[in-house]
Amino acid sequence: MKTIKQADIKNKRILLRCDFNVEIKNGKIVDDFRIRKALPTIKYLLENNNQIVIISHLDRPKPKRSFLFGDRKHSLKPVAKRLSELLQTRVEFINDFNGFFAKRKLKKFVPKRIFFLENIRFYQGEEKNDEKFAQMLAELGDVYVNDAFGASHREHASIVSLPKLKPSFAGLLFEEEIVNLSPLIKNPQRPLVLVLGGAKAKTKIPLIGELLKLVDHILIGGKIANIILAGKGYSVGKFIMDPQIKEAISEINLTSPKVHLPVDGVVSLKEIDKEYIHIAAMGKIRREEECFDIGPETVGIFSEILKEAKTVVWNGPLGLVEEKEFQEGSKRIAQAIIRDGSKSIIGGGDTIKFLDEQKWLDYFDFVSTGGGAMLEYLAYKTLPGIEALNK
Repeated sequence: MKTIKQADIKNKRILLRCDFNVEIKNGKIVDDFRIRKALPTIKYLLENNNQIVIISHLDRPKPKRSFLFGDRKHSLKPVAKRLSELLQTRVEFINDFNGFFAKRKLKKFVPKRIFFLENIRFYQGEEKNDEKFAQMLAELGDVYVNDAFGASHREHASIVSLPKLKPSFAGLLFEEEIVNLSPLIKNPQRPLVLVLGGAKAKTKIPLIGELLKLVDHILIGGKIANIILAGKGYSVGKFIMDPQIKEAISEINLTSPKVHLPVDGVVSLKEIDKEYIHIAAMGKIRREEECFDIGPETVGIFSEILKEAKTVVWNGPLGLVEEKEFQEGSKRIAQAIIRDGSKSIIGGGDTIKFLDEQKWLDYFDFVSTGGGAMLEYLAYKTLPGIEALNK
């Protein structure tokens, strides 16, 4: 995988794939962490007299509907504005790169000019990985640069088809991710402990089998822990089980000394009632209730394992941290990781946001811009986006 510093990229039109999938509320960016992380690559390309066409996505819009009805909720316009502020230079936003006047403008080379395309997922060809759509994008640049590590586990047109059509390189952020994550695969300091939480059961649970081959312990919390326990027949509230997840859960051996699930939790009603919160043993949670945080006994067990760790990877909060009543478990585990001084790596937007709010982000050795991408890279030792750059 070649990087932009290994190539003589000057005076070119650069197709730069970024991961600017950030949280936006009322037209304002909640956290610009991913935007700031992309600045070194953008500045490097500008210093070398290149024109940049930025490609990114935001969430999961419905393509046809988004274009027909002017989907402001999923528009990247606020991101382009914030990038312009950070760079202190003009960033021109392009509503539809396939329009006649837009294409004419984008194809004309102007050094150090920055164009920012509207949400690439507004086009059906992106998620379908359509080769004709990739060819349309390819016409807008001379060189392709992938700086979107956090999106490189997706087999989408701008990630896997576009780099086959142009000379392709990894950006500085992408390189930083690989430099920091690859030692975990090749020669990690052990014991290596993975703390796995959050709510994305469909993407995380199927990876557990592969991740167990890499790590010495996996500490599981959050909604995914509830779903695993429910799939194994424990009474932890009522969950609708996806057949794909159910099959993955059946392959998890709960008797393995590597697997650690909550033994107690902080419980409320499914429709949260803050007057109705109590600690309950896992397996004794009623159908109308749900566990929203790991309990004190679980915190103690997890903390003892973390004491012995030499390396800790954390992806996903261990409770519903958006509500202060369910933050204690994640706070205590974060403090245990910081206190014990192991090499620590975190990833995932919710985890980063939570730790940033606590002012603890600087205590961790590396903060990855990838959540699902980080886990898939550790599980499979590669990503579709990496394979595309290597071809």
